[in-house]
Amino acid sequence: MGHAGMAAAAVRYLRSAGASTVAGHVEALPRPELRAVGDDERAPVDQVTFRRVLGNFATGVTVVTAPGVEGEAGGEGPAGFACQSFASLSLDPPLVCFMVGRTSATWPRIARAGVFCVNVLGAHQGELCRGFAVSGADKFAGVVYDAAPVSGSPRLAGAAAWVDCTIHAVHTGGDHLIVVGRVDALGASDDDDAAPLLFHKGRFL
Repeated sequence: MGHAGMAAAAVRYLRSAGASTVAGHVEALPRPELRAVGDDERAPVDQVTFRRVLGNFATGVTVVTAPGVEGEAGGEGPAGFACQSFASLSLDPPLVCFMVGRTSATWPRIARAGVFCVNVLGAHQGELCRGFAVSGADKFAGVVYDAAPVSGSPRLAGAAAWVDCTIHAVHTGGDHLIVVGRVDALGASDDDDAAPLLFHKGRFL
């Protein structure tokens, strides 16, 4: 059944159930009461337990990169960081998202660029990932890459897939930011049997 058929079926069901199929005026919900957490209030779970339990969820591993940005002081080179919290978000329009810590030194450079490329790593790229997880080092030293076709962000050689994006929106999420990207171009390795790099309980699989 196509999209039109599914929509028609949904309308028929709503009508048979006595529901209105015409959007009317909807009252906005009241704004929630927001307040700062007091110094004497305990968090519902401690951070060690949170990390240990959530570590049971195996994730893929990516490196998010952005091109260098020219500036008054001669500009800066490309930026990149290792990222587990990447996901597809929407098919229409094509959107993806990743999460980055508010204290990240790399995020402001990606934000200034306004674009990024997500490099999905293969099982053989664990050492490459470790290099991008280190703060303050020249992460691109000895790394082979070319320019993603739209953003110009570094597209790492040997990656299982790449997704070239423009920053679409940024939302707050506790001590992290949720970055939404609009997909401009993407591609994948021709090796359908290539294994992905996975992270589980603090180590690569």
